[in-house]
Amino acid sequence: MREFNIHRKRKNITIIQPQRGLIALDFQEIWAYRDLLYLLIWRDIKSRYRQMALGPLWIVLQPFLTIIIFTVIFGNFAKIPSDGSAYPVFAYTAFLPWQLFATATTKSSDSLVNNLPLISKVYFPRLVIPIAAVFVSLVDFLASFGILLMMMLFYRSYPTLAVLALPLYLLLAVATSMGVGLWFASLSVKFRDVSIAVTYIIQLWFYATPVIYPSSMVPEVWRGIFLLNPMAQVVEGFRWALLGTGRSPDGITLASVALVLVLLISGAFYFRQTEGSIVDSI
Repeated sequence: MREFNIHRKRKNITIIQPQRGLIALDFQEIWAYRDLLYLLIWRDIKSRYRQMALGPLWIVLQPFLTIIIFTVIFGNFAKIPSDGSAYPVFAYTAFLPWQLFATATTKSSDSLVNNLPLISKVYFPRLVIPIAAVFVSLVDFLASFGILLMMMLFYRSYPTLAVLALPLYLLLAVATSMGVGLWFASLSVKFRDVSIAVTYIIQLWFYATPVIYPSSMVPEVWRGIFLLNPMAQVVEGFRWALLGTGRSPDGITLASVALVLVLLISGAFYFRQTEGSIVDSI
């Protein structure tokens, strides 16, 4: 009887399955796909202004034209107070972080639905998609921020040392948009009318945030609840850091930050728990 030795080549098999529990948030995996994150950001930036006559100029023209309308209607006609600052600077200082939040939230909410063909063909951590949507909005913010600096010089409004706290308020705006966007992105895959609801929610949220008016106009009895709104804290923080008006950080600010952390962490976990069924929803 002859004996044959059969040698089988070992193959590395990778099994992809949804992660659960405390390891659901694998930041190391997201970092490993940072090149993909960069490509998604660059793709969105190029596609937005393709075949447009003014191209990237719309990044700064859109908020600038909006502030002109706000100044005429709310500053001149309605005579809304601006805490001693020129109304264009007062409104623009608040509108920039608000636009960042609104745009990032809307884009991250629709990000999974808009990228379903890509998701169904190749594996990568799905969290990369809403993160890329938020970073695209951050690029727009940085471009428009230069217009604000020029307006401040024109109206001779100079920041104090409080401006050092500005990145923290910017981080709060980004975290808020990411937390809300993750919840809506997960829900929009199952319920396609979520994108319609997001539009109305953002509109209502705008009027609940002191963008076109100061928080001092809110009745004292409601002001504590009103300021729990994270974007109210961001807007007031921007005015405090850049114009010397608004509200400085206090206990309500810490409570608002805690709410955002809960929203962000719970949204990230819910997103990871439901991402396994994204392809089945196509």
